[in-house]
Amino acid sequence: MTELKSIIVERLIPHAAEKIWRALSQSELIAEWLMANDFAPEVGRRFTFRATPVPGWSGVTNCVVLTVDPPRKLVYAWGDGTESDSGLKTLVTWTLVPEGAATRVTMEHSGFRPEDEGGYRGMGAGWPGILERLERVAAGLGPGA
Repeated sequence: MTELKSIIVERLIPHAAEKIWRALSQSELIAEWLMANDFAPEVGRRFTFRATPVPGWSGVTNCVVLTVDPPRKLVYAWGDGTESDSGLKTLVTWTLVPEGAATRVTMEHSGFRPEDEGGYRGMGAGWPGILERLERVAAGLGPGA
């Protein structure tokens, strides 16, 4: 049996869960902290993340929304293993838990196979900075939904 690896990054963000949810679930805001995309928070929605291509990756990651539970949980499949993406077939789970006026944000990127080691290392190094950018985008949002 193949052992799968996960990346887990947790960050206490000094904003309400509703504000962070907006940054996680609105396409134009996601583009500010992660990548260009055509995301919509609808279960079953297929969408893509788009970045600058690099050797071995077209810059396109095909995804599908699996869970939408505002403002607590968002889950999407990251990649479908096709030629247009990195070959990854993983899962990204965002969990938001209020702690006073702040929110504990946990991002788990799971399902990395042994052959995904390069992606696991690269994304493991990248996700902490991505959560920092998510926090900056949420900080710039005004009140309201």
